[in-house]
Amino acid sequence: MNYTTIRYEKKNKIVTITLDRPEKYNTIIPPMPDEIDAAFGAATLDREVSVIILQGAGKSFCGGFDFSDNFRHFEHLGISSDPASYDPGMDMLASLSPHLGPVQKFMAIWRCPKPVVVKVHGWCVGGGSEFALLGDIVIASHDARLGTPYSRLWGCHLTGMWVYRLGLARAKHYALTGKSVSGKEAAEIGLINFSYPREELDARVREYAEELAQIPVTQLAAMKFITNQVYDRLGVQHTAMLGPVIDGIMRNTPQAREFVRIAAEQGVGAAVAKRDGPFGDYSQGGNALKPDIYG
Repeated sequence: MNYTTIRYEKKNKIVTITLDRPEKYNTIIPPMPDEIDAAFGAATLDREVSVIILQGAGKSFCGGFDFSDNFRHFEHLGISSDPASYDPGMDMLASLSPHLGPVQKFMAIWRCPKPVVVKVHGWCVGGGSEFALLGDIVIASHDARLGTPYSRLWGCHLTGMWVYRLGLARAKHYALTGKSVSGKEAAEIGLINFSYPREELDARVREYAEELAQIPVTQLAAMKFITNQVYDRLGVQHTAMLGPVIDGIMRNTPQAREFVRIAAEQGVGAAVAKRDGPFGDYSQGGNALKPDIYG
């Protein structure tokens, strides 16, 4: 398959899948969800592959869904910023369909029988954080920033992995406030597995993947399945269906439409500044609340 938004590279028993829109912080547009689905399918079918690394090109892992250009790149799914053309029924249908829904395509990360090691650096926010946390082992740089700014406006948890990976008290705190955490903090609270200094991240991730690759792939698959099925019984895959439907509703409240109007007329930066300015974080925060990617 010829990929346009990702790269697929195999070396020995390890496949590396790279989100490849570095100039846009690897934000999600079609056909990225389809290509992720296809890439994980290809790695699953390849009997030489034991482990998959998922990472982002450039300065960040993923900045979430790209809502520039009034979100027109998702209009074929019924998702529109224009109230006159928005079709809530089609939005629901697409959200629930494994053949159409972007979130259902990204669930290939969770369903893949082979272990997925996710390497996080820079920004890992919104939908990007949802999909990173679908991985089996998530390793970040200390200064990476993970968060769900949509908690404040224009969205809702999609996969719910913030909820499943955190206890109730912490899950509620981040769900209600949208506050971000550094990679180091994320490891300390159990949102991810490990964090390391940025200069060590690549080597540490590769080392972990190569260690896993020494184990028979069927053994890895068995242990992944037996662990995942516990969380499936708790509702992971049901949450990943319900979340996008509620997200569609929250993208079309009066406040959400105003958010998109400001983005269309004044630029995405203006809309984000209005949303996050009162909290003084994300792009509106000081250096301590940003990844060290601007030097």
